[in-house]
Amino acid sequence: MEDKRIQDRPRAAPVDERGVAVRLSGINKRFGEFVAVDDLDLDIYEGEFFSLLGPSGCGKTTTLRMIAGFEEPTSGTISVSGEPVGGVPPYRRPVNTVFQSYAIFPHLDVFDNVAFGLRRSKVEKDEVKRRVEEACSMVQLEGFEKRKPGMLSGGQQQRVALARALVNRPKVLLLDEPLGALDLKLRKELQLELRTLQEEVGITFIYVTHDQEEALTMSDRIAVMDGGKVQQIADPATLYELPTNRFVANFIGQTNVFSGNVETMTGDRATLRAEDGTTVEATVREDSDMEIGDEAHAAVRPEKVRFGTEGDNVTGVRIRQVVYLGVSTQYITEMSGGSKLILYQQNAHDAAGYRVGEEVSVSWDANNCLVIGG
Repeated sequence: MEDKRIQDRPRAAPVDERGVAVRLSGINKRFGEFVAVDDLDLDIYEGEFFSLLGPSGCGKTTTLRMIAGFEEPTSGTISVSGEPVGGVPPYRRPVNTVFQSYAIFPHLDVFDNVAFGLRRSKVEKDEVKRRVEEACSMVQLEGFEKRKPGMLSGGQQQRVALARALVNRPKVLLLDEPLGALDLKLRKELQLELRTLQEEVGITFIYVTHDQEEALTMSDRIAVMDGGKVQQIADPATLYELPTNRFVANFIGQTNVFSGNVETMTGDRATLRAEDGTTVEATVREDSDMEIGDEAHAAVRPEKVRFGTEGDNVTGVRIRQVVYLGVSTQYITEMSGGSKLILYQQNAHDAAGYRVGEEVSVSWDANNCLVIGG
């Protein structure tokens, strides 16, 4: 079952029509007794913008470092473009890495920073000049070639790091939270620039981030990780609309989760009796093996809940907090059983506002409420 809204989203080419750029098979990484990555199998495809997303300590950066060669897996194999890279040092792998800290040389100007790797590889002088100018143009640094890093903004320094990585024409570009040190406005601008750049150069990007919005904005596919394991891999719309479990639902944006037991099932619909006594009608995933009596969770996004009584699920709430967010207002409410319910209302001209303490009815449709795993 796939939400019709997801079908309308433009997609990258189907993964089975691409070659595999990076393959991780049975990867485990332990630091003493600590398991950082636990039995990871993952295929990342040529020309794909792929993100590893998760909280601190979930294993995403360790995974990236193993692809780069800065760490070796405890067990399992890694291949790049079909070639095993186990034991191959980082500088001999067909990958380059961009770090959050930029890692550019402060005593060298932009041109020499970008040219550094080419000169070490004994590339001809004329070819160095041509490729450096091409790389600087890609990241919008024309005219900055003679400036030292201290004369550049944070965003411009990050562009230098990108140009230095791209100038070597790697098969895969690894990005370890490269925008994390930038302010919010600049970070959002560079997210779109990075996505455009990746589409133009056609190189596989593997991007590590803990920022859900960042991953949703840029990625073809996202692997959500927790505890060293991949919880779900999907395109952004599928992750948001059809999370497979409670962790993914809570980590990707906000969600309201009702926990309880399945009382009835008819086709792709189920009725749950939540712990606070609320009855919730929800949609069951096509691949679900859920049965009547099972413990389950039903998740509905705040923007899918609305004021009024037009919906499959209707309940009364008391407004507990009102938060103005500019484009929308967030209402934090309390249901009769004591559970919290969050909803958003767009700040349109005809939108009615509600105050703290008011008792109102809210509703949502069953096809916007998904039964998920634990």
